[in-house]
Amino acid sequence: MGKIKKVPLWAQILLGIVVGILIGVVSPKAADVISPLGDIFLNLLKMLIVPLVFFSITNGICQMKDVKQLRSVGGRIVLYYTLSTVAAGIFGVIGGMITQPGRNVKDLVLSSGEAAEASDFDMVENIISWFPDNIVNAMAEANMIQIIVFCLFLGVALLSLGERVPRLLSLIQEGNDVMLKITEYVINLSPIGIMSLMASMISTLSSAMMKEVLVFIATIDVTIVIFMLIFYPAVLKFIARVNVFKFFKKASASMLVAFTTTSSAATLPVSMKVADKGLGCPEKVYGFTLPLGNTCNMDGAAIQYSVIAVFACNLFGLALTPERIFQFIFLSLILSIGAAGVKGSGIVMSTIIVQTLIGDAGLTLIPILAAVWPTLDPFATTANNVGDLTGTTLVSKSLHVLDEEVYNS
Repeated sequence: MGKIKKVPLWAQILLGIVVGILIGVVSPKAADVISPLGDIFLNLLKMLIVPLVFFSITNGICQMKDVKQLRSVGGRIVLYYTLSTVAAGIFGVIGGMITQPGRNVKDLVLSSGEAAEASDFDMVENIISWFPDNIVNAMAEANMIQIIVFCLFLGVALLSLGERVPRLLSLIQEGNDVMLKITEYVINLSPIGIMSLMASMISTLSSAMMKEVLVFIATIDVTIVIFMLIFYPAVLKFIARVNVFKFFKKASASMLVAFTTTSSAATLPVSMKVADKGLGCPEKVYGFTLPLGNTCNMDGAAIQYSVIAVFACNLFGLALTPERIFQFIFLSLILSIGAAGVKGSGIVMSTIIVQTLIGDAGLTLIPILAAVWPTLDPFATTANNVGDLTGTTLVSKSLHVLDEEVYNS
């Protein structure tokens, strides 16, 4: 009798989603009973984030041969992330201008509740906030941008010193190995955790979702799907010159985790495993590009912010001038870079969008956005994840370090 073939992770996750949906629909009480399993799973994922990012980025830099190689990988991925986020912002503006969400729902503004506290957006202050004044506080608060900046300095310093600090280099390598092993343990629990999360989400989904903003919701979700079906395949096929179908087959596990957890940060461990075992990207590339993209490459968020900007302008009767459209795209780029890859950060960034464009009056939209955000986040997080993996694959291929035997297996 032959050995039973192990069910792949993506199939286990898919089964967990189906079972979770059935539990949520058939027995909301059962969903409440198993909800702690989902909470534990999310806590375990979040537990991994800071040490995993710290060791993976630092080790990813140290794995490079020299600082020149760092410039090579870093320059390529930063260029890709910037261009992809700008493209996403443009897609969002186009989608919003086609459907014009908010044009016929101006009365919503009058009944949307208490205005949120104003939050002035200062680009210079935003950039200053990327640099930590206390790395311990940054880690305690899980400030991912500040942690990444510190890791960049640390990695470059270790890379420059090289053989003069062998024990530190070994410590970083071993720490990274330990975190990857812990990650493997946690990821093996994902089908159960995702089943619980899906059951809870289905059982609490309100049918009273605002009908007046249905076009707004559909615009964002459909635009994100179109972006994923056009932009990423085009990059993979015409620039990276790799098989698109194999990419999405390999990336399906992390896409499902992204969709169900709605957290780019929580999906990072799965993405790293996909890049390594599925796509054949070397650790010296994905160990740098994925944690960086996890914080700084938010294509889904860029689409969200652009459509929100169109929606807000329509509600308040502001003309969609070329200057204002440019502002939409610019804000989408800057705010998506500043959006942490965790649940809920989008609401904060949306506050900045509407306050910047409309003023204090625009903050009356925040309760509406908060109400519908759960319908937007799964699609945006999935796009963020696919964008990171696409960039990692592209950089690996451009540097001729992609293991095509693994990729095409």
